[in-house]
Amino acid sequence: MTGRPFRFGVVAAQAGSGKEWADKAHSIESMGYATMLTPDGLRYTLAPLPALTAAAMATRTLRVGTYVIASDFRNPVLLAKEAATVDVLSGGRFELGIGVGRPAAAEDNRMLGIPFDSGAVRVARLAESLALLKALLTGETATATATGPHYAVANAQISPRPVQQPRPPILVAGSKRRLLELAAREADIIALGIAPTEPEPGVAERIGWIRDAAGSRFDQLEINLNLMAVGQQVPRWISSQMGLSAESLARSGAISALTGTTDEMVETLQRRRESLGISYIVVGDELMDGLAPVVERLAGN
Repeated sequence: MTGRPFRFGVVAAQAGSGKEWADKAHSIESMGYATMLTPDGLRYTLAPLPALTAAAMATRTLRVGTYVIASDFRNPVLLAKEAATVDVLSGGRFELGIGVGRPAAAEDNRMLGIPFDSGAVRVARLAESLALLKALLTGETATATATGPHYAVANAQISPRPVQQPRPPILVAGSKRRLLELAAREADIIALGIAPTEPEPGVAERIGWIRDAAGSRFDQLEINLNLMAVGQQVPRWISSQMGLSAESLARSGAISALTGTTDEMVETLQRRRESLGISYIVVGDELMDGLAPVVERLAGN
């Protein structure tokens, strides 16, 4: 399998002040990471779009992206306008990540008064949202019309137009087959939404679903993986809530674990790119220092 150049990103969700957030963005950029990503939710995280705009204002080359917007929370016409605005203000450095929301996010839906529908309904709603987003973000005079059942839109138009042409990249996150097949047909980047303990064969099966659904466009897709262990370090929530360590994850064969020396970690990522096509690697900000030597070796190669 021919590999795309490696890209690396950092998922950051919190800061106590604007200065702290800007300093974090500076650090991520200075270490050679390509992207700074922010998740979506009512609790535990900054609001992603204003936070990412601030991060872009504080940096020069760092790309910023949502990881990922909960599709149910936002009308796609308004989301397209917001995405285009962030792209303009960042000078064309925005990437729109979107997904259907995990069961753990159902509490946010409850607080918003939005039903947490079945997976099939949420995937169908996301498919409609993606069609509208792509229509509105593409071209200079794009309009969008849709008849539902989830979104009914008549000749919608937005401004400003995004800087990136034909549009900003779209990332879709998913784990189950129906959603990954939608991502394979519609996304530019696919984030593998897997459990921290998922072994490599399970990921290989998902890559097979993506390949079959993508057909001739498979080689154009960028495949993303979020690491849960780097060296001997895991995020605090992995340790406290799941009782997992880097050693236990590595011992179980979890693909989210990247352990060993820098040389060994580099070799592991190169092997996974060759066998699975995974070239876009992200970590939470707790792990960014540990991955930095690997980023220095592999970014852009």
